[in-house]
Amino acid sequence: MTAEQTQQRGGGAGYPSEPLAAEKILAGRKVFFLDLKENSRGLVFKITEDVAGRRDTIMLPAEAVDEFIEALQRLADYAHKLRGGESA
Repeated sequence: MTAEQTQQRGGGAGYPSEPLAAEKILAGRKVFFLDLKENSRGLVFKITEDVAGRRDTIMLPAEAVDEFIEALQRLADYAHKLRGGESA
């Protein structure tokens, strides 16, 4: 298998093509894929946004996930306040 074929399957760069765990979130016309993977450096979260077939991905080391979630929660709380306390 070529490097290009491996990357198309979601692998490459030391990441296995199959996640250890996965979640999928539908948000309007967007789909978010949250995958927990492992490589030689440890656990990593792969977060992919798909909009009409166009994908953008970030890789988040597992040791940064708590800080990432806390920052997202602060922003979500602020957005909630800006909407006048309306639910999301």
